[in-house]
Amino acid sequence: MATLKVPATVPAVADDCDQLRKAFQGWGTNEQLIISILGHRDAAQRRAIRRAYAETYGEELLRSITDEISGDFEVKPDHTYELVISDRLLCRACSADDGDQRAVILWTLDPAERDAVLANEAARKWQPENRVLVEIACARSSAQLFAVKQAYHDRFKRSLEEDVAAHATGDFRKLLVPLVSAYRYEGPEVNTRLAHSEAKILHEKIHHKKYSDDEIIRILTTRSKAQLLATFNHYNDEFGHRINKDLKADPKDEFLKTLRAVIRCFTCPDRYFEKVVRLAIAGMGTDENALTRIITTRAEVDLKLIAEAYQKRNSVPLERAVAGDTSGDYERMLLALLGHE
Repeated sequence: MATLKVPATVPAVADDCDQLRKAFQGWGTNEQLIISILGHRDAAQRRAIRRAYAETYGEELLRSITDEISGDFEVKPDHTYELVISDRLLCRACSADDGDQRAVILWTLDPAERDAVLANEAARKWQPENRVLVEIACARSSAQLFAVKQAYHDRFKRSLEEDVAAHATGDFRKLLVPLVSAYRYEGPEVNTRLAHSEAKILHEKIHHKKYSDDEIIRILTTRSKAQLLATFNHYNDEFGHRINKDLKADPKDEFLKTLRAVIRCFTCPDRYFEKVVRLAIAGMGTDENALTRIITTRAEVDLKLIAEAYQKRNSVPLERAVAGDTSGDYERMLLALLGHE
C-alpha cells in the first residue's frame, strides 16, 4: 500500500511545469513549491512533467533541479556527477554519500531509472554489507527487474550483470550475478513435492555450513516467489524453525546476512524494509542514503505497510521518527512521500 498522496484534481502538466520554472527563477529557489508539486505526483505524472518541461524550456527538469536547488538539495562542487542526456532522460549517478542531496532527484526519476542508478552505485562501490542489489533483485517483480536492466543498458551502455560480476567477489558474485539475471515465473502455482525435496536440500547444505553451495544458489535464484514461500514453509514444518534461524550461525558473517536478506525480501519485504529504516534512524547519526532509498523506492509500493510495521516494532509513528531525525527541505520531502499533507 502506497503512501503517496496525489491531489484529487491534478493541475494540467503545463501548469506544473510553469510553477516549477518559477520556483527555479528569481533570487532564491522555492524548494517548498518544488516539493508541493513533485512530492505529490505519481510516476506517470512525473514522467509527463519531465517530457513537457524539456519540450517547453529546452532543458531537462533534472538539470534545472541539479543547477538551481540549494540547502538540503544542494549539489556540492567537490562531488563528481555523471550526467547523461539521451531521449530526454537525465541520469545523475552521484558519488556523494549524503542521502539528503539526492532525495528529490531520486524521486523524480522513473522507478526503473532510479533502480538502475542505485544498482550502478551499489555495483561500482560494492561492499559485502551493501544489500541494495538484493533489494532490487528480490523485492521487484520480474517485469520490474527486467525494466531496471533495460534502463541500465540505456544509462550506462553495459549490462547490470557484467558490472556486478566485475565488482563483486567470491561467494557474493556467485550469488548476486544470477540474482540480478533472474526472470522468475510470477504465477501462484506451486509444486508441493518439489518444495518438500528442496527444503531438505537447503537444510542439508546449511547443516554442513555449505552456504554458497550450487544447490542453495540455484534454488534461491531460479524459483518463483510462490515456490520459494512453499519451500520455506516446508522447511519450518519439517525442521521446527525458520530457515533464517539456521542462517545465523555466525551473526557477523556478511554472506549469511545477505542470504537472510534475500529470504526476507521474498517472505516479508515490509519487515525487511522496516529494519533498514529503523537502523538508518537509530543511533547518533542518520544513514541518509538508506532512509532516502527506502522512502523514494517504496512510496508508490508498500510504504504504508512499512510504516505500520515500524510503529508496531518501535511504538512510534514513522513520520514522527523521520521528523525527529531530519530537518529542512529534506524533512519536508520525506514527509511528503510518507503522505504528510
